[in-house]
Amino acid sequence: MGGHAAQSGAPAPVPVVRECAGCSRSLGHARARWPWPASPRDRRRTRGRPAERAAHPCGPAVRGEVLIVGAGPGDPDLITVAGLRALRRADVVLYDRLAPAELLDESRADAVLIDVGKTPGHHAVPQERINELIVEHARRGSVVVRLKGGDPYVFGRGGEELDACRAAGVPVRIIPGITSAIAVPGQAGIPVTHRGISRSFTVVSGHVPFDDAQYRALAGIGGTIVVLMGVNTMRQVVTGLARGGMRADVPLAVVERGFSEARRTRVATVGTAGAVFAGDSPRSPAVIVIGEVVRRAEVDPLDEAALQARVESLVGAATP
Repeated sequence: MGGHAAQSGAPAPVPVVRECAGCSRSLGHARARWPWPASPRDRRRTRGRPAERAAHPCGPAVRGEVLIVGAGPGDPDLITVAGLRALRRADVVLYDRLAPAELLDESRADAVLIDVGKTPGHHAVPQERINELIVEHARRGSVVVRLKGGDPYVFGRGGEELDACRAAGVPVRIIPGITSAIAVPGQAGIPVTHRGISRSFTVVSGHVPFDDAQYRALAGIGGTIVVLMGVNTMRQVVTGLARGGMRADVPLAVVERGFSEARRTRVATVGTAGAVFAGDSPRSPAVIVIGEVVRRAEVDPLDEAALQARVESLVGAATP
């Protein structure tokens, strides 16, 4: 990645005078501050390398650290206080598309923002390289925040990043986030558990379809099933659950683009999902919810009427 220092005519770093928190001694040019563009949008497009921290005149070299932060389900207001504090003190922020872009405005003006954007089926920066970047910047003495959508430990590969830091001897800490597996259905009026309806929920990844034994187990466990990363395999998932013994009339909801102005909730059943969504396939990011709790979903009235008419026409066509 090319930094500002490598660009022709780039401004020189501006020295920043700091004091030691322990002895109040002036550290002089303890760390160079890069004069990044003021616009957060410009900074998001910037690729840079932070200045390394100099050895502390009062003691050993400053050690870097890594904070793996869950940014929540899409609404910037739903990041935790601890996550926001970490973001505001970061020297380097590695982020992807599932973390709310507005949160980058909370980072320091001189922070380096690195887009490691991932889209379904396309990882512009492989996970192994992300791990390397995290470690490289931390070893230079930087406070590194890896900003991730949802919770780092719910299909977020946060464990892999934590392992990479530990293997490299880099201090690392996880700051949990609100997972979309619970929050996105909740925003659509769907509780994953509800007294008298569902006393358990299972969160699964739809990235790779299950085998028949696993589908039978899922269909038999009862409760609510939440599928993440499942828009491209939804047909296989619902047919697999049907083969595993799940009733065709079990309701199903797809909540697309949760916590955005473009959020859309559509409902069907296990038996009708393939046909209902055939003409307008769900798009990522989306959360699929399967179970009786879906009957509590808050669906747009126009959308609901259209879906009901579609379901009735399909049922009528299938009736001999």
